[in-house]
Amino acid sequence: MARLEIRYDLRSPGWAPASVADRYEAALEQIRWAERLGFRTVTLSEHHGTEDGYLPSPLVFAAAVAARTERITIRIAALVAPLHDPLRIAEDAAVVDQLSRGRLELVLANGYVPSELAMFGRGLADRVPAVVEAVRTLQEAWTGEPFEFRGRTVRVTPRPYRRPRPPILLGGSSAAAARRAARIADLFMPSDPVHWEAYRDAVLAEGGPDWGPAPVIGPRFVHLSEDVEAGWQEVERYVAADRDTYGRWAEEAGLDTGHRRVTDELGVRDDPEYRVVTPKECAELVRDLGRHGTFVLHPMMGGIPPEVAWRSLELFERHVLAEA
Repeated sequence: MARLEIRYDLRSPGWAPASVADRYEAALEQIRWAERLGFRTVTLSEHHGTEDGYLPSPLVFAAAVAARTERITIRIAALVAPLHDPLRIAEDAAVVDQLSRGRLELVLANGYVPSELAMFGRGLADRVPAVVEAVRTLQEAWTGEPFEFRGRTVRVTPRPYRRPRPPILLGGSSAAAARRAARIADLFMPSDPVHWEAYRDAVLAEGGPDWGPAPVIGPRFVHLSEDVEAGWQEVERYVAADRDTYGRWAEEAGLDTGHRRVTDELGVRDDPEYRVVTPKECAELVRDLGRHGTFVLHPMMGGIPPEVAWRSLELFERHVLAEA
C-alpha cells in the first residue's frame, strides 16, 4: 500500500464557519486519528500576512502535535528560512524534537512571495544566503558544542533528541535549488518532480548515493464523497480559494509553481490536482500509487469545515483502509 500522509496549513477564511481555535483543535484530533490508522507523516506549512490566517508558526503547532501523538513523523514543509533567525530555528526545532522524541523533519525553503518577504524586511536577494546560513547553523548548533556565528561564539542547548540530529531537507522549484540541496542538505523536496533528476545527478556528482527516480505522489487534494456532485458542492468554494491564493502568489513572484488560478477558461473542477472521488475511486488511486508511492490527505484545505473534513476521513477509514 502507498505511504499515507496528512497535511495542514490551517487557513480559516472569514466566511468559513469554524473559528481558528476550533480548526486547530480539529486538526490535532485528525492527526491523532491519522496516527492511529498508520499514517506515517503529518506535514505543516508556513505563510505570513494572509487574510485567511495561513499557519504562520508551524514549529509552535508542531509542539502541540508532539504533545498529542507518539509515533507520527512531524514534517515542517517548508520553513521559510529568510524570515527566521537561524539560532531561533535551531533552538525551537530542538525543543520540538525533544518533545516528540526524535520525530521532527525540517524542510527549509527560500520563500518566493515578494510581499511576504517584504513583511519581514527581506528581499529576493536575501533568500539563498539565508538558506545556506540556516543549514550550516543547524548543522553546527545541533552538535551542542560552541561554534562561531556571525563573528561571535554561541551555543545552542538542548541538543535535539535524535542523534546525530534531525534531517535537514531543502525545498525548491529550480535546478539551482536541487544542486544546492545536493551540496549542503540531507535531501531535496522539490515542489515540482521535474527537478528531481537534477538533484539525483548532483548527488551522484558529489559522490553520494543514487536516490533513484522521483517519488510518486498522488493528487494535491482528494475529498471523498459517496456522491461526487454533492461532494463538489461541499468543497468547491474552498478549492477555488486554495487555487486562487497559490496562483496569485505564483503570479506575484513571476514563477511557474504549477498552481493556476480559477479563470473563465480554467474552472474550479478542471485541475486534476484537485479531486472529489468516491471511496472506490480513492481506493484505486491509492492502489495505483503502489507501495513506493505517497498518498496525501489535506482534509481542511482552504478552510473546509471540520465536520466536512471528518466525513471524508471517515469514508477513507471505512472503505479505503478497511479494504486495502
